[in-house]
Amino acid sequence: MTAQPTAGPAIRVQGLVKSFNKLEVLRGVDFDVAPGSIFALLGSNGAGKTTVVRILSTLLRADSGTAGVNGFDVATQAANVRESISLTGQFAAVDDILSGRENLVLIARLRHLKDPGTIADDLLDRFSLTDAAPRKVSTYSGGMRRRLDIAMSLIGNPPVIFLDEPTAGLDPILRRTIWTELHRLRDSGRTIVLTTQYVGEAEECDAVALISAGRLVALATPDDLRRSATGGDVLEIETSRLVDGEALVALPMVRAVDQHSGRHLFVTADDGGTALPAVIAAIEASGAEVTSGREFRPSFDDIFATLVGRHRAELGGADDGRYPVTSTTTADEGAA
Repeated sequence: MTAQPTAGPAIRVQGLVKSFNKLEVLRGVDFDVAPGSIFALLGSNGAGKTTVVRILSTLLRADSGTAGVNGFDVATQAANVRESISLTGQFAAVDDILSGRENLVLIARLRHLKDPGTIADDLLDRFSLTDAAPRKVSTYSGGMRRRLDIAMSLIGNPPVIFLDEPTAGLDPILRRTIWTELHRLRDSGRTIVLTTQYVGEAEECDAVALISAGRLVALATPDDLRRSATGGDVLEIETSRLVDGEALVALPMVRAVDQHSGRHLFVTADDGGTALPAVIAAIEASGAEVTSGREFRPSFDDIFATLVGRHRAELGGADDGRYPVTSTTTADEGAA
């Protein structure tokens, strides 16, 4: 039986510190995760994402700081934490000798659940594995093994689900299948914490913790992360002729205007939806015509690079405005 949760955040992390020999992997990480949400730990290889997950799932002890999952302390109430969670690591933990269906039935039986066959068949259908169900897992592709691994972690309806790089190596169609299931689980009240290097996946989440070199760089919703990187909402406007950008800055909701060749403007505002009609009206009042106007949404690759680069610069490191963003998993992240 799953341990009963207490009131409060589904996960609370305060001052988490961890080192391996002389390598500082976590340097005082703090965040809360709301119940029934998808929370992403986003960062490059070696940032410390997997270490956070290992501590929260009781596989690793922090050097200092505290962490709670489902109302239970990971250090002093580890058994209760383990009853409350499921964990899918970076590499599929499936039995190659058994078929896909037999893997699922085995886990359901080990958890003493009723009607393990029905549970297995439901999960096979949800992860598009029904046709492959009778085949030995040794014949599965990497993507099929990954889907089966995630399906196995959901048996028993754990309230908190940890997924370490769940979509690494999957093609876009399979990645969408996984995300459809994650949204369904979130909507049913589960709390999902995942690590990812795919910065575009941040937009699929309710909140994102951006981690760099063991430190928390930013903690916000995807929209708020975008605003923190750009200084507000950004409007992209093209006009029929040169306009006076300084006059637009005088508008109360406008923070800055960046002009490109005079007729192409990027206007930073507190609220893009409110500012856009006011900015267009001001431009047209000046006698110019607005040929196009839209809210500019920088990619999360750009946001990631900006925030991490800014953090590196604040720490005194060299920063040229770029930061390497990778989309492959290496052995280094497995250690951090």
